[in-house]
Amino acid sequence: MAKDIEGGRHGDIGLKDYYDPPPAPLVDPEELASWSFYRAIIAEFVATLLFLYVTVLTVIGYKNQSDPYHHGNECNGVGILGIAWAFGGMIFILVYCTAGISGGHINPAVTFGLFLARKVSLVRAVMYMAAQCGGAICGCGLVKLFQDIFYVRYGGGANELAPGYSIGTGLAAEIIGTFVLVYTVFSATDPKRNARDSHVPVLAPLPIGFSVFMVHLATIPITGTGINPARSLGAAVIYNQPQAWSDHWVFWAGPFIGATIAAFYHQFILRAGAVKALESFKSSSHI
Repeated sequence: MAKDIEGGRHGDIGLKDYYDPPPAPLVDPEELASWSFYRAIIAEFVATLLFLYVTVLTVIGYKNQSDPYHHGNECNGVGILGIAWAFGGMIFILVYCTAGISGGHINPAVTFGLFLARKVSLVRAVMYMAAQCGGAICGCGLVKLFQDIFYVRYGGGANELAPGYSIGTGLAAEIIGTFVLVYTVFSATDPKRNARDSHVPVLAPLPIGFSVFMVHLATIPITGTGINPARSLGAAVIYNQPQAWSDHWVFWAGPFIGATIAAFYHQFILRAGAVKALESFKSSSHI
């Protein structure tokens, strides 16, 4: 059983029962010359492409099967529950496949949160976000290529604010939903937690995928569930209709705000980053 010790004083040496990686530099020139850096970018591109391809196909398939004007009804298809499972299940699969290569972000909001926590460098964060957005656009492009008629008829899987909901409600839904996701990412990958719960074989992609599933159940009726700016951008670019762009900023502002709050909460509240920084400052001021 892991010791319940995060740090202490034994002389001037802090004791820890886990290894906390050092903060990532803002710019790391060495990673630009590393093949692993570009391999990680490719992995993020392909993973986001597959994510959008499967999930948007699921959304369009359900809308087609439940369309009363084309011999469908609400009991046909996978329903909202099935759509939520498609999104959560794909995140579980893709995070599991890419975690050892790129970290399995597949979402600019996740990348942004990890950047704020100094888990990735600025260059890596920007390149990841570009790869994720490019992959999302290509994934939606494949869906339209294979099902052009259904894609246009059923909205291309684009995120839109549902009738009856205000912009404030939609923004709040995206903020809270992304907070749940990014907070789960931090918790599932926390080295301190991994050390203390080493006797419990919890697979990190599982709670991450399950958080996506739960958030979709709650917010599909409100915004169609973004919580991933790349997902929203890819669908909007390929569908390219006014309704897909009218409130598109909500699907960027909400996730980025939610990721920021999650990063602050985990790093400075749960991990007591602010307290540790203050103690370090006080110690150095007495030298």
